[in-house]
Amino acid sequence: MTPAINQLKKAKKGFSIHEYEHDPSCKNFGNEAVEKLGLQAKEVFKTLLVSDDKQFFVCIVPVNCTLNLKRAASALKVKKLRMADPKEAERLTGYLVGGISPLGQKKALITLIDKSAECLDKIYVSGGKRGLDIGLSPLDLATQCRQAQFADIRDVA
Repeated sequence: MTPAINQLKKAKKGFSIHEYEHDPSCKNFGNEAVEKLGLQAKEVFKTLLVSDDKQFFVCIVPVNCTLNLKRAASALKVKKLRMADPKEAERLTGYLVGGISPLGQKKALITLIDKSAECLDKIYVSGGKRGLDIGLSPLDLATQCRQAQFADIRDVA
């Protein structure tokens, strides 16, 4: 079990586990999950870490979209954001890039979830390792993340 799954079990939240064989040559982890799990891209969300150079934040957006840093900065009430370096992200979360879950991170970070998630009954996020996704309600995800809020933070690709 991963820390993400352990957190949901401890909180007694309903969720489903979805495993697939991760292809080590694949670098687009979100699209791989969509294909191998037979899901729609709008249902599968990626976990991104950003920083304003003072603190780090988590942003969760659909895998077929890009994060709009200006919208995210506005929602977080900070001046400017940059994407976190992959090594910083791994150090802060305790997960490897491609398997970073918004749940069970080493340090709970303030979180933004793209508002498109609110329209869905279930979304899928990384379960804490490559080849493992968790399906759960967007509201359950929000209640399990630190100071989570829904905001329009994506650019449609």
